[in-house]
This record gives sequence, C-alpha cells and structure tokens, in this order.
Amino acid sequence: MLTGISGSEDAGVYRLGDDIALVQTLDFFTPIVDDPLTFGKAAAANSLSDVYAMGGRPITAMNVVCFPVKKLGITPLRSILEGGLDILRQAGVAMVGGHSVEDDEPKYGLSVTGLVHPDKIMTNAALRPGDRLILTKAIGTGIIATAVKAGLASLESVDAMVRSMCALNRRASEIAVEFAALACTDVTGFGLAGHLVEMARASLCRIAIHSEVVPILEGAWESAGLGLIPAGAHANRKFFGPWTTSHHGVPLVRTDLMFDPQTSGGLVIAIRPDAAREVADTLLERGVEVAAEIGEVLENDPQGHVEIV
Repeated sequence: MLTGISGSEDAGVYRLGDDIALVQTLDFFTPIVDDPLTFGKAAAANSLSDVYAMGGRPITAMNVVCFPVKKLGITPLRSILEGGLDILRQAGVAMVGGHSVEDDEPKYGLSVTGLVHPDKIMTNAALRPGDRLILTKAIGTGIIATAVKAGLASLESVDAMVRSMCALNRRASEIAVEFAALACTDVTGFGLAGHLVEMARASLCRIAIHSEVVPILEGAWESAGLGLIPAGAHANRKFFGPWTTSHHGVPLVRTDLMFDPQTSGGLVIAIRPDAAREVADTLLERGVEVAAEIGEVLENDPQGHVEIV
C-alpha cells in the first residue's frame, strides 16, 4: 500500500510494480438536482475526481445504484445511468458493470479503478512551506442547491452549478502531474476549508486561505447572504473548527462559503512558488475555466491549521 486511510487521502494506491500502481476509490450520493441525467453526470464526475486528485488516470468503473424502481419506474434510472456513461465516455473510462439494490431514496455513484506511476502520486501529506495553492473550480454548489430547494435560485446560478459539477478534473490533474506537483486534493463534501484542514494535518503545516480571491459561483454569495446555508456547511464548521481560524474582518458570508460542501468540486493543486503563475496560465490556456491562486503553505505546524484571511 502506497496510500490508504491515513492522511485522509482521496483514494487508495497499491503498488503493482516499479512503474505502475493501482488507484481505487468509491463514491455515491443522493440527488443534488431534480434532473436525472444531470444527477448521473455530476455523480460520475465526482467519483472520477478522487483518482484525478491522486495524479492517476481512471481506466474502469462500476455503477453503484440504489433506486426505488417500483415507485419511480425505470425511465429516470435509465437517464441517471446514461448521464454517468456520458461522463465516462468523455474521460475515456470503460464501464465494466456494477450493482443495484431497491431503496426508498435514489443514490448513484461509481467504484473507479485507475493507474498511476508510483513516483508521481499526489497526496494530502506532501505540502511544503512556500507552496502556492491553485483552485480549479469556483465554490458554492451546496449553497446554490439549497437555494434551489427553497425556490430562490436564479436560472443563471443553477446553470453555473450544473456546468461546474459536470466538468471533469482530468485536464487539471494532467497539468498538475506535468509540473511535478506533489500535493493535491479535490474539494467535495468537507468544503474548501475542511479539505485544506485535512492537507494541513497530514502535512503538519499551516495554511492561509486568501478568502477574497476564492472564486465563487454566480448566485452563491447572494444566496448565502439570505441565510441559505446547507446543514453540511454548519457541520463542517463545527467539526473542523479546532483547526481553523477566521481572521477579524472576514465577512460571515465568506466564511460560510469556505465550509460549503461541494459536489464534484475542483482540485486544489499545491505548487512551488516559482511555477505557480505558469501553472495557472497553462490551466487556463488548456481549457480549465478556473485557475485561481487562493492561498499558500506557511510554516510547519505539528497540529495542522488553516487560517481564513
């Protein structure tokens, strides 16, 4: 085992030989949108992301399905699976099967297998003081989804959320590996701050998030200002509170966004300072919509800590 459950890594990595290792992950969740095709796409992109976060290339996937087929019928289930398959085609990943069970609440995701060179694995535990942190998607999907449930989300914000959730992290991962990045994570259910706490604790360091430059999805700021904060954001703030500090002057709305649970969020790539600008430029030139330098790794810290400034 090269990586496992220690360090809160995004996927497990098992060495097969000197130049090849197996990456394995599994992720599934309940619908975040009503449209079954979009749900399938977002869930599949989210599942693949853990392999990309390790610097790996996903090669096969298996469906994980829970569905009330007697209540909802087969048509929405078919659309969910079609959405997932569409994302797999984009990623060049083979669908090799899966498993389904009858359940009162729909759930969908993938078990994914990938490959990575043992010397090119990106982990949570490889941050170094001075590293710059580059985020590849705007945040706010959890807050916008909450606004959707309340009937208060604009069409523009919903479109931005869907486009973000269904976008693969493939290209961003490939560029990170190309520039020899050692540390990376994807931003999902623990929110930006929570996942950076995992990195800080695994790397025994202190991180600063420059919250004013963190990209935010259209409509998310306004919805957060209305108090449309998902329960998961409050849970994240409570759980990760011992390892986070929000500096005086940071608006509460911005802090809420830092803990907002994301669905199929972007990568946070840690890169040496002299290469940060080139990496960000390369991401944008090759079609990654967002490439924002949002923070930096400060001094070593045996407890691990994140400062929201």
